[in-house]
Formats: sequence, structure tokens, C-alpha cells
Amino acid sequence: MVKFFKYLLATFAGGLVAAFFLVLIFIGILSVIASSSDKETKIEENTLLVLNLEGPIFDRIVENPFEDALAELSGSPSPEGLNRILANIEKAKRDENISGIVLETGLLTTGYATIEEIRDALIDFKSTGKFVYSFAPIYTQKGYYLASVCDKLYLNPGGMVELNGLYAERTFYKGTLDKLGVEMQIVKHGKFKSAVEPFMLDEMSEPARLQTEVYLNSMWDHVKEKIAESRGVEVALVDEVADQMPMLRDPQLLLENQLIDGLKYKDEFLEELKELTDTDSDDDLSAVKSSKYAKVYVPKETKGFTREKIAVVYAQGGIDDGSGKGIVSEDLSKTIRKARRDSSVKAIVLRVNSPGGSALGSEIIWREVQLASEVKPLIVSMGDVAASGGYYISCAADKILAGPTTLTGSIGIFGMIPNVEGLTDKIGLSFDGVKTNKFSDMPSLTRPFTKDEKDIMQAYIEHGYDIFIGRCADGRDTSKDAIDEVGQGRVWSGANAKEINLVDEFGGLNKAIEAAKEAAGLEKYRILELPEIEDPVQAFIKGLSGEAKMFIGKSIMGDEYKHLEVLESLKSGAQIQARLPYHITVR
Repeated sequence: MVKFFKYLLATFAGGLVAAFFLVLIFIGILSVIASSSDKETKIEENTLLVLNLEGPIFDRIVENPFEDALAELSGSPSPEGLNRILANIEKAKRDENISGIVLETGLLTTGYATIEEIRDALIDFKSTGKFVYSFAPIYTQKGYYLASVCDKLYLNPGGMVELNGLYAERTFYKGTLDKLGVEMQIVKHGKFKSAVEPFMLDEMSEPARLQTEVYLNSMWDHVKEKIAESRGVEVALVDEVADQMPMLRDPQLLLENQLIDGLKYKDEFLEELKELTDTDSDDDLSAVKSSKYAKVYVPKETKGFTREKIAVVYAQGGIDDGSGKGIVSEDLSKTIRKARRDSSVKAIVLRVNSPGGSALGSEIIWREVQLASEVKPLIVSMGDVAASGGYYISCAADKILAGPTTLTGSIGIFGMIPNVEGLTDKIGLSFDGVKTNKFSDMPSLTRPFTKDEKDIMQAYIEHGYDIFIGRCADGRDTSKDAIDEVGQGRVWSGANAKEINLVDEFGGLNKAIEAAKEAAGLEKYRILELPEIEDPVQAFIKGLSGEAKMFIGKSIMGDEYKHLEVLESLKSGAQIQARLPYHITVR
């Protein structure tokens, strides 16, 4: 009895301590929120706009004081939104108080298509005569790619630059599943539909390797051409330096080949900025970060109120993937329907950044895209990836814009149902039951498909693929045969996709909005971003369990947590998928 009360007291004390720390954390969050209240920010003359892009970059930033406060308390970079980055760069271009932009992008990790949009905006910014500078002790290859557009690109004398070409890697689970006694029963259409390969092979198939080589080389050709153009060197030089692994060599190699402008310490870099902004050496630079600058008001050239709007609808993440964090087909369909029926919305831009997901969910969204495109201009803007289901929901648009490094295509579908009979035999489990009809127990996870069941599943996949290529053929004004020829589940880069008529033009979100403006014949317009933002307090409370689960998982497993997410998606996702191969990592 004494031990019981000792344990009870210890448990109670532990609960009190945990509650105490939770209260402290909550108070800390509230204090940070209070200190960063939503007041309009005012800036001085000769101010620098500082873009710290080392955190995650989403297509759309959702102003969430809780998330920002947690990031500030933990010391991690706050999430940023491409929409806010582009808007701030455009505003800084007009702002007489902004002298230039300073990039903090050394550890940039976002996708190449997103980087391309920011690069283009910075090039446009420089056309005003204002400067863009960058400094970092370490540049990832993506960080360097963005910084290469700067007027001056500096590296710490003891720093490193990762510039060694692109590499795409996939993880294969078949060996693990074999040891567990789990067989993935797979039905698919398309020899390039490699999303299922991690569960049925130990390495890439030849078609998968071929398609990866094609789109990866296409992406690298574009990246090195843009680096060469920005740095004023030959394309061959970029390859030559990349083959020397400059990250592990003396930085003088980069300086001698004009790939950086100098080796400086941070204090030297700051002194140069002070000279550029006429700041006294003993004074601090006047600088404003992106989140603060978003609250700065700078009058636009066009004055007056206009009722006419262009709706920008964001579709980011997996389609009906079960996590609730990606695209929910019913919700997105409702949002597109709302924009279609709103008489003040004269055109729609659908921003797609999705690897696909549920085939049924993709069909549901496609229908609303098609209906909307019949009554008003609808332009698709593809982000880093708009493949498989992501392409499905795009194909009915009047015009599709993508970046040269966007991953798209992957027109195909597949289905996977595990058979755990081998595992249950190992642990001594057996199953028995009674059924009234031939297929009453289909699909079963505890036995393999019968021939009839497999034939039914294959016919269902073939029917789904036929619908998919039919949607694409109608949207692209071509034949099913023509789509099938470039389909079969094959992934293409944006540059490849333009050549085979899967996209119409190169360009990012800003260019898509301009295309929508022209198509609708608008002189003046306002941007309406959809879906409407959820209340941050409700979103914070709703996301606590998911965030806690992710935090614990990443704390224990680190980068390997992504494999657990793959297995989790199998449990929660739809069985029939129009999805890009799982977790293509391009770096």
C-alpha cells in the first residue's frame, strides 16, 4: 500500500510539473504575440529589406501568431509564404525608403521552381537600380542558386558552397516488407508509374531510371544556365567547377572562377552595406524583416477602389491523403465553386503544388475546375510539383503555366493493398469467416488476391486511366493516344512538359495573375486569396496533437521520420492513387 501511494504521489507531482511547464510555455507564447502586435510598421529612409528564407516556404503564408511565437521561442526560422515574398519584393521596388534587399538564404531548402519565382522577382527589382546583396557562411546548392542573381554574393573566408549538380534518391521498402512477411499487391497502368516501385522492387526499374535521368538533366541544364547568365560566365565552367566538389576545396576556387564576388567576414559585409546606405560606421543599419515589412503601407500606382477581383485559389499538398494537412477534395471543390459563382470574381488563378493523391478526389476537383473554366478565365500556376493528381486537377484550365524545373506529368494511376498473411503466420494468427457472395470479403488484407479479384482490380485501374487521359485530352485539345504517348505515369520537368504540350508557358504566380488579367480584360483588380483563412486560435488548438506527434517523431528519428510518414500515408490514404512517386528528393 505504501508503494502504491508513493507511485500515486510521484505521478501527481509529475503531472503538476508538466502542467507548470505548459503554463510557462503558453505565457511565453502570449508575451511574444503581445510584443509583435499587429501595428502598421513604419520605416526610415535608406532601410534594407532582409529576406531570411532559410525556413520552410509555402505557396501562401497563413498569419499565425502562435506558430511565429513558437518559432521565435525555439530559435527556428519562421515559415514564409511565396505570396508574401513576391508581394514584399514588388512593394520594395516602389518604396522610396528601401535602398536594397539583403538575402539570408545560405541554408535554403525549398524547391527549385519556387526559387525561380523569387529569382525573377529579384531581377525585376534590380531593374530600378536598387541593389541585392547576399552573405552567408555556408550556401546549400539551392541557396547559392538564388543568391547567384545578386549584385554581390559574399562568402565567409572559411565557408563552403555546395555546388555539385543534382541528385534524386528514392527509398525502397521491399526488403523490409519481405522480412516482415508483408506482400504489397499492386495494380497499375503505365510503365513509368514508379510510385509503387519502393514496395515491389529493391532498386529503380529501367523506365523509372530513364525518366529520372531525363527530368533531372533538364532541371540541371536550366539551373546551370541561369547561374552562368547571372554570374557572367560560360555554362561549361559551372559544370567544370561542380565536378571539382568546391564545397570541400579552398573557396578561392569559386572566387577565381567568378562564382562569388568576395570572401568577407560578417563585420566587413555590414560595413559595405553601411557605405551603400550612407550609414555612419558607429550606427546600426536600418533594416526590416519580411514579416514586419508586410505591414508597411506603400501606395500603388493605380488609385481608387475596384470591385473586380482575380481569385487566387491555393491547392497545396497531397489530395485526400488522410492527414488533413493537404488538399481535401470536397473543401477545395467548394472553394472553386464559390469563386465561380461570385460575380465580382472575373478570373481565377489555381495555384497547384501537389504530388497528387486520391484518384476520386482528383476527379471531384477536376469537375469544379472544368465548370469554372466554362464561365470565366481560369489559369493554372504550377509550383515545385504538379504531377499525377496535381496534373489531373490542372488539365481543364484555359492555360497552364509552370517553371522549367517544375515536376509535372505522371499521368497514370495505381492501387496498392497489402497482404499480411506472411506476417500473421509468423506470429501465429489465423482468420476464418463466412460470406454470402463471391466477393464479400474483397479486399482482404490477410490473403492474396484470387485471379478474378486481380482481374477486377486491373480492369478498374484501366478504366480510371482511360478517364484520366480523356480529361487531359479534352483539356489540352488533343487525342487520348497523344496523351497516352506522353503519359504512362511518366514524370516530366516543366521544360520537357512545354515541349510536349502539357503546359503552355513558363512563368510563376505573378505571370499567371497577369495572364488572368489579360484574359478577363481587366484594367484594375484586387486579389482575393482563397480558401479563407481559418481563425489562428482554432487552427493552433486543432493542430496541437498533429504537431506534437510530428515533433516527437522527428526528435526521435530525425530525417528518417519521412519513412514513417510514407507508411502512415498507406494506412490513411485512398487505395486508388494518382500520385507522384513517393518522396522524390532532388538536391
